[in-house]
Amino acid sequence: MLLNRVFDEIDSSYEKYLNVWADVCRIESPTNCKEGVDECGRYFAEYARELGFIVEYHRENISGDVLAITMNPNAKGKPIVFSAHLDTVHPLGSLEENPVRIEDDKIYGPGVNDCKGGAVGAIMAMDALSKCSYKDRPILLILQSDEEISSITSEKRTIDFMAKKSHGCEVFLNCEPYADRKIVIERKGIIRFVFDITGMAYHSSKCYDAANAIAEAAYKIIELEKWKDPDGITCNCGVINGGTTPNTVAENCVFYADIRYKTANELEAVKARVQEIADTVYVKGTSCKLSIKSSRVALEKTDESLKMAQRICEICKDSGLGERVPGHALGGADSADMSARGILALDSFGVKGGYSHTSKEYAFTESLRESAKIMAAVAIKL
Repeated sequence: MLLNRVFDEIDSSYEKYLNVWADVCRIESPTNCKEGVDECGRYFAEYARELGFIVEYHRENISGDVLAITMNPNAKGKPIVFSAHLDTVHPLGSLEENPVRIEDDKIYGPGVNDCKGGAVGAIMAMDALSKCSYKDRPILLILQSDEEISSITSEKRTIDFMAKKSHGCEVFLNCEPYADRKIVIERKGIIRFVFDITGMAYHSSKCYDAANAIAEAAYKIIELEKWKDPDGITCNCGVINGGTTPNTVAENCVFYADIRYKTANELEAVKARVQEIADTVYVKGTSCKLSIKSSRVALEKTDESLKMAQRICEICKDSGLGERVPGHALGGADSADMSARGILALDSFGVKGGYSHTSKEYAFTESLRESAKIMAAVAIKL
């Protein structure tokens, strides 16, 4: 039986792919470092060519380049697309604090969970399918380069390329980290606002004759931070800069608000309320300029995505991969952009871990072959 042979191949290649996983995570690739992202992409490109797969690039001048790796390009079935991103949030030098290492049942290091583990799981699945002579469909792996900043550097050209390559596919499986045995069909959208506040400077001894931009920011932040609904709108004001010296009233203050939402209707409500907060003057003599730093649409559940998720849950159960259910995840992802472009997209086919975006990031090593087996089973049984 093909499925059993593919699973056996995944098991036999497990140690090799643990080393691949460690290799790619030792290539530092923060989104703003094109050289690092491209080096990571070259690793995958060379590896894929050795496996006999076709590699195509979308080149960018500032962002890293996107790769599309194709297996069975001439097969007659509708393609299945796997996707992951190679960029991370970890700045250059992070390996000094959190070196890549395997200890007991975990791998540690920048990007091991989000999202290089998912990328390795996908190529592992494709390798096993190829070695077992799977020929039913083309299989594509798209490796994105500026996902962590909602593709603002490329002005969404990377997303456009991904959508173009995925057009007409059976399903787009995004390899963001595992989400508690869920096949994810809903993800929150993200919109990030910049509040640029101007006040009036003065010596702090005469602060009553001035207008403190930091104080105005504080009032606005308190209003924004009232959004804390895990199932709806949330807001985090995570960066603030203002003032010059402790004995000078701050003339300027800039802060950022990261807001998550579930539906297009919630987004409209967010925009209206944020504009109201920006326009409201809490400290006399201040003014505020509001702008949008970046945005990402929500992945909204549809009848089609629910039906596909239910089918994949059946495949997982029938293949001995355990129970899964359609569900939601909180973070934004490229699956939402694909869905907005009319592509059937599901998410969280990557590895299982925790503390993503921190110096404690890790993933369970065993989850690598589980990720690969799920994607392979979908390719065979869908």
